[in-house]
Amino acid sequence: MPQSPSPARPERSSYRWIVCGLLLFSTTFNYLDRQVISYLKEYYCTPVAQGGFGWSNGDYSNLTSSFTFFYAGMTMVAGWVIDRIGTKLGLALSLVAWSVFGILNAFVGRLLVMHIVVRSAFGIGEGGNFPASIKTVAEWFPKRERALATGVFNSGSNLGAMIAALFVPWCLVHYGYEKGWKMAFILTGAVGFVWLIFWFWLYDTPADQRRLSQAEFAHINSDLDAGEIRDQSGDRAKVPWWRLLFYRQTWAFFWGKFLTDGVWWFYLFWLPDYFQKQFGMTTAEVRLPTFTVYGVAIIGSIYGGSLPMTFIRKGLPVYQARMRAMLLIAVFPMVVLSTQFFGDAGRFGRMAAVLACATICIAAAAHQAWSANLFTTVSDMFPKKAVGTVTGIGAMAGGLGGVLVQKLSGRLADAFAAAPHVAYGMMFAICAASYLIAWAVIKILVPRHRTITDL
Repeated sequence: MPQSPSPARPERSSYRWIVCGLLLFSTTFNYLDRQVISYLKEYYCTPVAQGGFGWSNGDYSNLTSSFTFFYAGMTMVAGWVIDRIGTKLGLALSLVAWSVFGILNAFVGRLLVMHIVVRSAFGIGEGGNFPASIKTVAEWFPKRERALATGVFNSGSNLGAMIAALFVPWCLVHYGYEKGWKMAFILTGAVGFVWLIFWFWLYDTPADQRRLSQAEFAHINSDLDAGEIRDQSGDRAKVPWWRLLFYRQTWAFFWGKFLTDGVWWFYLFWLPDYFQKQFGMTTAEVRLPTFTVYGVAIIGSIYGGSLPMTFIRKGLPVYQARMRAMLLIAVFPMVVLSTQFFGDAGRFGRMAAVLACATICIAAAAHQAWSANLFTTVSDMFPKKAVGTVTGIGAMAGGLGGVLVQKLSGRLADAFAAAPHVAYGMMFAICAASYLIAWAVIKILVPRHRTITDL
C-alpha cells in the first residue's frame, strides 16, 4: 500500500468529497454556459423584420453541430494533454478558455458564420472538463466509489441546465431581447472565474494535499492494482494515445459514448423548441418543464452512480456490477416511445404537456445514470495514467454522435415544419433504442473484465 509522503495530516478527513464538490461546480458552469443558446433559438429563428436573426432550423443546427464537432475533436487532445500536465492546471485552462469565448459570443452580431466561429472556439475550451474530472475521480476515489462520485459531479450538467432554464429567459424578459441575449452570454461566462479562486486554493493531488488524513489517503488507494501502485509511486510513463486504440476496452467506451451522448445533446439543445412547437409555449412558459426535466435527471445521476454499490455489496465484482446496473438503466429510456402519444392534446387536453414532460424526465434521468456508470468503466479497466486520454477519446466519439443528432434534428425540423410532432416522434424513437444497442456493443467487445496492465 502506498504511503503519503507528507506527515502533516489531520487525524480524520473526508476531503475527497470536497474535491468532488469542486468538480460539481465546474461541470455546473460548463453546462450553464453551454445551454445558453438553446433558450435563444426562438429569437435566432424569428424573422429579421420582427427583430430576430432570421435563421432557419438548419442554421441553428449548423451552429450547435459546429460547437459539438469542435468539442468532440478537442476532448481527445485535452485528455492527452491533461494526462501530462495534470488535472489542476488542465481543468483551470479549460475553464478560462470556455469562459472567455462564452463572453465573446455576445459581441458577434447576427452573422451566423461569426457565431459558428466563436461557438466552435468555445467548444474547444469546454472539451477539457470531463477528461479532467474523470481523471480526478480516478485519483481521489477507490473503484467502488467512483461511479457515485461521477454521478455527483455529473449532476452539475443538470444543475447548469436548470439554472440556464431560469436565467436565460429572465435575461430576455428583463433586458429585452435585443440586449438580453448578449447579457446572457456575458453573465454566465463571467461567473466561472469565481470558481478558479477556490480551485487553486483547495485542490491538489492526494499525495500533496495536506488537508487529507492518512486514513483517507489509505482508503483512496485501498483497491489499487500493481500498475496503479507504480503510478502512485512516481512511475508515470507517458502513454501514446494511438496505443490505446489497440484495446477492445477503448472501443467499448468509444461506441458506448458515440451511441448515447447524442441523446443528451438532443435534450439540451432541442427540448425548449419541442415544448414551444408541440404545446405552443412561450419562452417564459418553457422554463418550468425544462427545469423539471433537468432537476429529475439529478436523481438519476446520483442514484444511478450508487446502483452498482448495491450489487457489489451482494458479492459481484465491480465491473460485473457496473454492467448489470447499466443493463437495467438502459431499459428506462424506452419510455420516450410513448412521449408523442401522451403529448397529444386532443387526447389528454391540458395534461398532455405534463405527461410528455414526465416521460422525458424518466429518459433524462436514465441517461445521467447511464453516463455516470459508463464514464467509470474507464477507470475500472485502465491505469490512472491513461484515464484522461481514454476519456477524451470516448468524449470525442460522443461529440461526433452529437453532431449527427444535431444535423438530423435540424433536417427533420425543416422537413416537417408543418408537422413538428412527426419530426420529434422520430427523434424520440432514436433516443429510446440507443442505450440497449450501446450496452450490447459494449458487452460484445468486453464480455469479461480485464484490467489493462501492459501500458
